[in-house]
Amino acid sequence: MTKQEIINRNNIQFRGKGEKIMLLAHGFGCDQDMWRFITPAFEEDYKIVLFDYVGCGKSDFSAYNVERYSVLQGYTQDLLEICSVLQLHDILFIGHSVSSMIGALAAIEQPDLFSKMIFIGPSAKYINDLDYEGGFSQQDLEELLAVMDNNYLGWANFLAPLVMRNEDKPELAEELEESFCSTDPVITRKFAEVTFFSDNRDDLANITQPCLIMQCSDDAIAPDEVGLFVHKQIKNSTFKKMKATGHCPHLSHPEETIELIQKFLIQPDY
Repeated sequence: MTKQEIINRNNIQFRGKGEKIMLLAHGFGCDQDMWRFITPAFEEDYKIVLFDYVGCGKSDFSAYNVERYSVLQGYTQDLLEICSVLQLHDILFIGHSVSSMIGALAAIEQPDLFSKMIFIGPSAKYINDLDYEGGFSQQDLEELLAVMDNNYLGWANFLAPLVMRNEDKPELAEELEESFCSTDPVITRKFAEVTFFSDNRDDLANITQPCLIMQCSDDAIAPDEVGLFVHKQIKNSTFKKMKATGHCPHLSHPEETIELIQKFLIQPDY
């Protein structure tokens, strides 16, 4: 694909006037607009690259390929293609939720591209296993997918407030629900299956970049045990438990999110 085709495919947008690269990758069911409270704090020092995964936001939905996106690696290849056509290097990568693992796979495949990694609410495996607490049973997730199949709007109405929490800010859950409903249900359902049934636990030890793991309080999607597991497996990582509640602190608690990122950039092992 040409540079312009990839820019159009992923609706790539740029912010900031710095020379250092900050690449922001949104979570499941979201889009690049979810970063809008974060980017202004870094526009002076960074060139910020924003994009939408195929099937999300204002991406080119016609570029969706079931086979390619039936595994997280398909999204990882998109991420690496973006880096290639834009000639990005020395990248500060910030990934929310499932994008943490998508970014991790990219950093393992091409480690020279990335200087630092920041994972917000990461999970290497969502399903409970022997000696591993992922937060969900197999049945939990199968029932969630069944609801998506039978009542997509009901699923969105149920999941959005569960993910967002922060009942004092109902507009955030409404925004997330609207984001869910603006996507193609078939694509979103497949992305959910790929996200929730993935297992990247064995990949984590291969991450060599300094990594900040931001763990929210009262996170129904990625509980404390999950974040601590990711931290334990990545040798050069820093774990920070946030006061922020829910699973989307860049929306609900942008000030704390910005502060933790800024501290990490100054001193990665703070």
